[in-house]
Amino acid sequence: MSPKVSLQSAWKIPTYEAHEFRAKSSKYCICVFVINENGKLHKQLAQMQSLLSGIDTVIADGGSTDGSTDEAVLRDHGVNTQLVKTGDGKLGAQMRMAFAWALNRGYKGIVAIDGNNKDSVVNIPDFIAKLEQGYDHIQGSRFISGGHHENTPVSRLAGVKLLHAPLISLASGFHYTDTTNGFRAYSARLLTAPEVAVFRDEFTGYELHYYLAIRAARLGYRCIEIPVTRRYPAVGKIPTKITTFRGNITVIIKLLQAAGGRFNP
Repeated sequence: MSPKVSLQSAWKIPTYEAHEFRAKSSKYCICVFVINENGKLHKQLAQMQSLLSGIDTVIADGGSTDGSTDEAVLRDHGVNTQLVKTGDGKLGAQMRMAFAWALNRGYKGIVAIDGNNKDSVVNIPDFIAKLEQGYDHIQGSRFISGGHHENTPVSRLAGVKLLHAPLISLASGFHYTDTTNGFRAYSARLLTAPEVAVFRDEFTGYELHYYLAIRAARLGYRCIEIPVTRRYPAVGKIPTKITTFRGNITVIIKLLQAAGGRFNP
């Protein structure tokens, strides 16, 4: 199925395929961002099913080749729609794809979560509650009261506490504690705002997460952190897409650019 024409002709969106298994049934959706998550995705979707009454589930696939996003599997786990990016870009492009599709379908808010089974899916209704209360940028945090984390790599812990969160807090004027956590929610009001201008080709990677946290607060949109849990495996490979020295340097560069206003329209 071909993607529908964007609500805004100026939006820059990667090419993608949309496979809709169930009709829209809610004003909110949860977008699960995946690429080759194998059994981790299936475990997460199984846990999510009992929690998503009244919330539509969208898989935003970066181009998985491991069979984890086969249609039969997704249908069995109650997924409404599968989006498969065929164009260029990484996470930022996946996000623009998912946001544009959801906004074109009339969703009023979007919860974003990784598909690697690290995040506490039981908190999904908490994000929906905050969207209902009128918040625009809702950040999940393992470091505030009620939050929790397990087996977090020391390098990750140091990076977020000593560099990432302080820098984004300084740039935004809002006190963030967990700015590398992709478990978030966004209002349609924020994502469609011309002064935010989400749908630009320069958002290809993690910089879109950083930019939205900063820009939302700077422009006076309603921002809040809510407690969540993130669990890394006690043994084995760390589930992450940032695996090289070059990848980490790129993240730092994008962080500095976002904090310095490089992506402001």
